[in-house]
Amino acid sequence: MKARVTVTLKAGVLDPQGQAIEGSLKSLGFGGVASVRQGKVFDLVLDGTDEASARSELNSMCEKLLANTVIENYSVEITN
Repeated sequence: MKARVTVTLKAGVLDPQGQAIEGSLKSLGFGGVASVRQGKVFDLVLDGTDEASARSELNSMCEKLLANTVIENYSVEITN
């Protein structure tokens, strides 16, 4: 089973890397970019076929390691 975890900064949290990317895009001539927020994507391959237990395990992984839940949100997508 495959899963994708997407981690993004919560609204209101400053994103200096996103701002740097935005500035670089503008300096490269991409003037139509109003704002950039950066995040992280984790692609995982999991043993087993039980989607409910996999989702529970993935949420635990996010809460303990993959996301800083004080300043980040995460979403879990499971594909077979």
